Amino acid sequence: MSPSIASATDRASITWRSVARMTLMVLALLFLIVPHLCYRAVGRPSPMVMAFLNAVGWIAGLRVRTTGTRLRRNVLFAANHLSWLDILALGGAARSAFVSKAEVEDVPLVGWLADQNHTIYVQREARRDIHAQTDSLRGALARGRPVTLFPEGTTGPGDGLLPFRGSLFQAVVPPPPNLRIQPVFLDYGDEATAIAWQDPESGLDNFKRLIARKRSIPLTIHYLDPLPAEVTHDRKAISEAARAAIARRMAEVGRPSAAALHRL
Repeated sequence: MSPSIASATDRASITWRSVARMTLMVLALLFLIVPHLCYRAVGRPSPMVMAFLNAVGWIAGLRVRTTGTRLRRNVLFAANHLSWLDILALGGAARSAFVSKAEVEDVPLVGWLADQNHTIYVQREARRDIHAQTDSLRGALARGRPVTLFPEGTTGPGDGLLPFRGSLFQAVVPPPPNLRIQPVFLDYGDEATAIAWQDPESGLDNFKRLIARKRSIPLTIHYLDPLPAEVTHDRKAISEAARAAIARRMAEVGRPSAAALHRL
């Protein structure tokens, strides 16, 4: 049994460290919510969302570094997915909105927070709604803001990639004007299997387990080369090319990469 699966079978407990971190997270929310609502009231983009994600990530123990060149506008990031920490990291570092399963919208507080970051919700099994979902994603991309898609469709085990779902790229076929697709490798190094959220562990237990950790969680965000234009007109080709790019970088690293060159 792997360490991640073994840890998943034990219910996480609340510790003094957990309480301290949750308290700091609540304080960060209370401190930033008033200026955030003021920005929203006058119709301006709120930098408080990015500040909140960065703050909560740091409180949770994330220590983020980056490599490569991040595209800043008109980009769809395609990233591997291990944990809720991925949202904090890419939302804070890349100013990205996310494509998420529709169930998230109904989770108390979490759904409201996701709304503040302009999350695009999809019913992955509802084929009759595919056109509306495609329009929502294309509309978000047309506004220029980065959007992140997790093509595995769920969290992976941390020791490799799950298959990518080509259907999730349907919204960008054909690609909107000026849009580029950039693969991103979220690299937790030796900690990857330890932080991965896998069955039978619940989301709440994963949250409690990670914020109870004594050690920090090093993460290197590898921004890889954007996909060439010739593969962006077919969803299967996009899926295969994005997965291959991330797999290549995983093989190249082959070791913890928390000592990457560039801090945020």
